[in-house]
Amino acid sequence: MSSKKRYVLVGTGGRAEFFYGALAKNFREQSELAAFCDINQTRMNYANQLLRERYQYNEVPTYTADQFDQMIENEKPDAVIVTSVDRTHHKYIIRAMELGCDVVTEKPMTIDEHKCQDILDAAKRTGRNIRVTFNYRYAPHHTKIRELIMNDTIGKVTSVHFEWLLNTRHGADYFRRWHRDKRNSGGLLVHKSTHHFDLVNFWIGSQPETVFAFGDLMYYGRENAEERGVTQFYNRATGNPLAKEDPFALHLDSDAHLKAMYLDAEPEDGYQRDQSVFGDGINIEDTMGVLVQYQNKAILTYSLVAYQPWEGYRIAINGTKGRIEMSIVEQSYVNSLGDKSLEGALIGKTLRVLPMFDAPYEVHVEEQKGGHGGGDPVLLNDLFGEPAEDPYARAANHIDGARSILTGIAANRAISTGLPVHIKSLVQF
Repeated sequence: MSSKKRYVLVGTGGRAEFFYGALAKNFREQSELAAFCDINQTRMNYANQLLRERYQYNEVPTYTADQFDQMIENEKPDAVIVTSVDRTHHKYIIRAMELGCDVVTEKPMTIDEHKCQDILDAAKRTGRNIRVTFNYRYAPHHTKIRELIMNDTIGKVTSVHFEWLLNTRHGADYFRRWHRDKRNSGGLLVHKSTHHFDLVNFWIGSQPETVFAFGDLMYYGRENAEERGVTQFYNRATGNPLAKEDPFALHLDSDAHLKAMYLDAEPEDGYQRDQSVFGDGINIEDTMGVLVQYQNKAILTYSLVAYQPWEGYRIAINGTKGRIEMSIVEQSYVNSLGDKSLEGALIGKTLRVLPMFDAPYEVHVEEQKGGHGGGDPVLLNDLFGEPAEDPYARAANHIDGARSILTGIAANRAISTGLPVHIKSLVQF
């Protein structure tokens, strides 16, 4: 009998290779990839091609979305990896647990409070485990902040200011693809900010209680472009002469990987990966401000803007004994285009402690290789390898997943209603 842990993967789009590539390359002694599941057979065939050619791994059986139960019965996996469109996460997470499997899910765990409650209830009912893949927790500089706070370096945390900037390469990408429809992604306050809200929960050891927010679409979208004097518009970039000189255009036929994964797969599901960021139909925000109070009374002020000249973030954490400041410049990245190890890679980093009655000092953080500032390899080993005991408790479960998205879900409601939202009114843990 094999002692390897068996995995199946649902959703073979841009994020999937991060997981199945790791299983096929670095963790094949401990783990076994058993099958793919997707709505698109062409995309699954391409994933199998990559397994064979890039990783020298055997091709695996493929199942369409309506064959999910059959896949579980035939392949008998220990766990299901969920990397499908965000709005479908709950469907596969819940069904996998009901069929006796544990789950590894990409963030966000789901996109609204109703689906979140269904997942929480299913986890209680089935007793199965869910891991949410918050790779930012594992980045050395983020772990160092957790360590500084745990060691009482700045005393009790009273407030956090968190400013995140997405540039016109990476930020624009969310407005080209399925994320542009809030029905699919929950908007950037759920899809993207789940990382950031989780970091704050992780750092200060508390959970959100009350949320208020403003947000709007202020740069992308046709109406904004028209106000800036744009007169020529197109629906998609590939093959369109109007998109030739557009710096925001993504041409699927210019890259073999994008072509195989998306353009060649279009006839099956109609999904267009290269939509104009200045087209109609965008209903997510690109400019957001959020105010959060936590159960321990700490306050978060959070800003996310998705059309800036540089990519990165500035964080200030204030406490009763001092302050932590961090500034990060990240490598810009377009999903499925280029080296995955460059996703979230660091270009510049400063981390300082400013004690209340002493001189400020720089904090040394050992550099690590890999995506998301060196966090990706550590996360993957934690998921699929033999992790060492972790004093920082970085492994995230469904409760962590829920607490991170509920800040964004509450912020979405606050934007639409103009009223503060209490987290306890959304779900029951």
